[in-house]
Amino acid sequence: MVAEVDGDSPVVVPDPRRRRPGRGAWLHPDPACLRLAERRRAFPRALRVRGSLDTSAVHEHFGAEQPQQAAQDRTDAGSVPRQATEGKQVDPS
Repeated sequence: MVAEVDGDSPVVVPDPRRRRPGRGAWLHPDPACLRLAERRRAFPRALRVRGSLDTSAVHEHFGAEQPQQAAQDRTDAGSVPRQATEGKQVDPS
């Protein structure tokens, strides 16, 4: 991921080939990791950018839902299933 200035505000864009100029940050290609990074405000810290960053391009790249959309879907669908909120998933092998 790399921060680029798009108009007035900086935008986080995916850089899978690692060719874009500027300071980069690594992120697992997992929508859950993306949501966690946003919740922890990791992008501005890792990319050394002040203020909030637009992560819509990263969501699009990962095929993840936008945070507002995910919250809306959970509200519409009811509560999160209990098993989805408990502990880590363990590989059976």
